[in-house]
Amino acid sequence: GSIDLLLLHYTVMQSAEAPAGVRATRRSSSLISLGMPMRMGDVTIVFIGPGCRPLYSRHFAAYPSGSMSEKKRAEATIIDGKGIAAKVRMEVAADVSLLAERGIHPGLATVLVGADPASAIYVRNKVRACAEVGIESFGRDLPESTTQAELLAVVDELNADPAVHGILVQLPLPAGLDQREIIERISPAKDVDGLHPESQGRLVGGLTGLRPCTPLGSMRLLKEAGVELSGKRAVVVGRSVLVGKPIALLLLEENATVTICHSRTADLAGEIGRADVVIAALGRPEAIRGDWIKPGAAVIDVGINRTDDGLKGDVEFESARLRAGCLTPVPGGVGPMTIAMLLRNTVSAAAGAA
Repeated sequence: GSIDLLLLHYTVMQSAEAPAGVRATRRSSSLISLGMPMRMGDVTIVFIGPGCRPLYSRHFAAYPSGSMSEKKRAEATIIDGKGIAAKVRMEVAADVSLLAERGIHPGLATVLVGADPASAIYVRNKVRACAEVGIESFGRDLPESTTQAELLAVVDELNADPAVHGILVQLPLPAGLDQREIIERISPAKDVDGLHPESQGRLVGGLTGLRPCTPLGSMRLLKEAGVELSGKRAVVVGRSVLVGKPIALLLLEENATVTICHSRTADLAGEIGRADVVIAALGRPEAIRGDWIKPGAAVIDVGINRTDDGLKGDVEFESARLRAGCLTPVPGGVGPMTIAMLLRNTVSAAAGAA
C-alpha cells in the first residue's frame, strides 16, 4: 500500500507525544518489528530502523498517499543573512540617533595600506554602511610603501582622537608589515574587530567587551533562526583566531557542548554527523559534504571561496539543504552580518566611551 511517513533510528512515540489530531495506536515504548506498518489517525507509518520515534517535524520526509519515489524531502530553511543584516542596521541607526541626542556621534576609522582590489572593495562597503546608519567615517588610505613605524604612528593618532570610537585596520597587510604588532597597538576600547589580546582575554574570561564581528554575526543568525543552543552539540570546523576559536567560546556562553575540529581531526565526517549545530570556517570550497550533516542540524557556512564556478562556501550547499534544518547560503549569509556587527561594535564602543 501507500506509505505516509518513513522514519529511521528513533524511539517509539508515547501517546502523550502525539500531535493534535493524531491518536497514537501503540503506547508501548518497546521496539516494534521492522517494516511493520502502524496507523496513526489517517497516517500510515513504517518503521525501518531500530528504535524509531516519529517526530512530526519538517526535518523528516512526509509522503502523502502515493509513490515515495515521486516525492521530495522537505528542504532546509535558508537563513536570510541580508535580511537579518538589514534588521541589525536599522537597530544600529536607532541607537545612533539616541546617542546623538546626548551629543555623542559614533565614528569609525578605516586604515587601508596598499591598493589590493579586494581590500579596497571591503573598505568602501564599510564606509558606505557607516553612512547609511549615521556613523561618521575617517578613512586613511596609505601607500604600499608605508613602513611599520609610519603605520604605528597613524594608529597612535587615531587612538588619541576623541571623535574616533572604532579603529579597523584592513587585513591582510602588505608583506613586510607586522600585523600582530599593529593589532596590539590599537586601543582595546576602540578594537571593533575584537582581535586585540585584551579583547580575546575578556571573551575567554566571560567579561563584557568587543567581540569579533563574524562570530558575533553568526550567533545572531542562529538566534534569528530560532536555534536552541543550550545542551546541544555544536561542532566548529576551523580553529582560527578570527572565527573558529571565538565562536566556540560564544557557543559555550550559550551552554552548547562544543567540539573544535581542524585539519588533523581523525573523523571529521563522524564529528559533523553527531552535531546539532555546525559552524564551517575552514576556508576550503565545499570541503564539508552535505551527506555528513545530521538531519535537522543548523549549519552556518562562514566560508567565502572564489572558484571557477563562482563563490562557494565551505559546505556542499545543494546536498546539505536536503538534510539540514536551516542553512546559510554563500553569498548572502554570514557576509552581510560581518559588516552589520562592525557597525554594532562601533556604536557599543561609542556608548562605552561616553
